[in-house]
Amino acid sequence: MEEFEALLNESFEMDTPEEGSVVKGKVIAIEAGQAIVDVGYKMEGRVDLKEFANPGEAPDISVGDEVEVYLRAAENARGEAVVSREMARREEAWDRLEKAYADDARVEGAIFGRVKGGFTVDLGGAVAFLPGSQVDVRPVRDAGPLMGLKQPFQILKMDRRRGNIVVSRRAILEESRAEQRAEVIGKLSEGDAVDGVVKNITEYGAFVDLGGVDGLLHVTDMAWRRVNHPSEILSIGETVKVQVIKINKETHRISLGMKQLQEDPWDMVAAKYPLESVHTGRVTNITDYGAFVELEPGVEGLVHVSEMSWTKKNVHPGKIVSTSQEVEVMVLEIDQAKRRVSLGLKQTMRNPWEVFAETHPEGTEVEGEVKNITEFGLFIGLPGEIDGMVHLSDLSWDERGEDAIQNYRKGDVVKAVVSEVDVEKERISLSIKALGGDKFAEAVGGVKRGSIITVEVTSIEDGGIEVEYEGMKSFIRRSDLSRDRSEQRPERFSVGDKVDVRVTNIDSKTRRLGLSIKAREIAEEKEAVEQYGSSDSGASLGDILGAALKGDEDK
Repeated sequence: MEEFEALLNESFEMDTPEEGSVVKGKVIAIEAGQAIVDVGYKMEGRVDLKEFANPGEAPDISVGDEVEVYLRAAENARGEAVVSREMARREEAWDRLEKAYADDARVEGAIFGRVKGGFTVDLGGAVAFLPGSQVDVRPVRDAGPLMGLKQPFQILKMDRRRGNIVVSRRAILEESRAEQRAEVIGKLSEGDAVDGVVKNITEYGAFVDLGGVDGLLHVTDMAWRRVNHPSEILSIGETVKVQVIKINKETHRISLGMKQLQEDPWDMVAAKYPLESVHTGRVTNITDYGAFVELEPGVEGLVHVSEMSWTKKNVHPGKIVSTSQEVEVMVLEIDQAKRRVSLGLKQTMRNPWEVFAETHPEGTEVEGEVKNITEFGLFIGLPGEIDGMVHLSDLSWDERGEDAIQNYRKGDVVKAVVSEVDVEKERISLSIKALGGDKFAEAVGGVKRGSIITVEVTSIEDGGIEVEYEGMKSFIRRSDLSRDRSEQRPERFSVGDKVDVRVTNIDSKTRRLGLSIKAREIAEEKEAVEQYGSSDSGASLGDILGAALKGDEDK
């Protein structure tokens, strides 16, 4: 009895493990898919075998193995301890993960499930969340090959109270990638020619894998010629030879080039394309200010809008040429330093004003359509898609220009005479009134100032009389009708009378003759006095004039 009492007291004095803690135990039997674990203190518990297995693996447990289990309760209804290997592993894992998180160390785990927005990862007892964006450096379409593989992860965030852990696989890859990049970049030098694989193509270029590090091959460095899109000359997965143009040691960015490994066509431009030489090229691009023409791959020139056509001014280049069209151009200027060639399209065709001047000398009669009517004249369409202008003053001999222009409408076909061609200023002056010659010049060709001519009275007016000479109308004012004031009466004349008058003025500009009966009478008197004497000698004017008239009759 004393021994029993001693043992009883000893058992009461023994520290039993606290519920909710991790205790060590020993597997004493395996039966019915469970392991029976002796945790001491006269307590045994049962643990499902699957709790001893890692995700996707078979249980690794045998009789006699010592294991840690989580004591959930000291005794259940059957008198057994309620224990959990999984919860023990979780507690152990949390302790280990918290230390790793504090040390910023990597942890090992395996992806075992897919959830919304990512995947679940077993970190040796603790379950963590792996966001889809943290799986790889590039989006992963199929994560199947990664499932169940033990691999390192980086803990981004953890909260033990809430049981949340967020991990990243991408951070590990980027770190190793950075190390790999540094190693590869360390072996590269600017100017090196290396082989690479096209990994990705964008609008502005292509990314080329140089064996663990990507370099950017910009579209402008792919070829000497114009490349509209990288896909024209590259495809994903293609192996290409490139030259290292620039390496940024800090950002690990590498700029690559392909054209640098080819001969620069500009080295031979000056020799192949001398000034004023004509070549055939292909239109590659059209802008508001002109068109780019490819003379050969890698050599383009600009035809400025002002050099596209002799006649089409202020017209968009796209209305003169089209993309891919083959055209003849002349080399106008070469700037080797700026790699620019200035080309001319119109220079390959003759200047239409020069051609017109050769084929239509001054005085040539032409016919054309009225293209435009302005306040200063008419524009007439001429051969060679050029225009000539008829100024207001060249419309009519008889009418004012402002009145004569009212007789014309846009689209009328008219005839005119070429009066002047200015090739440099690209101007052609025409005259409609010159058709049939200059009637005024023909009429007064033999008439000089002071001449006596015979005119016919065509109209009687209060201020004088209108007369006509060789089809040219003139007006004699009342004061010029007679030397005698009493005879300065228009009504003493009749329409159709023939009258001798003296020419006092010839105005070619206004096309008018200045005429005077009075001036004729005065001139006749002066002539008679000079010939037959003067009033001072005693002879009267009547005697002198009578003698003069008699002398004319004798003749």
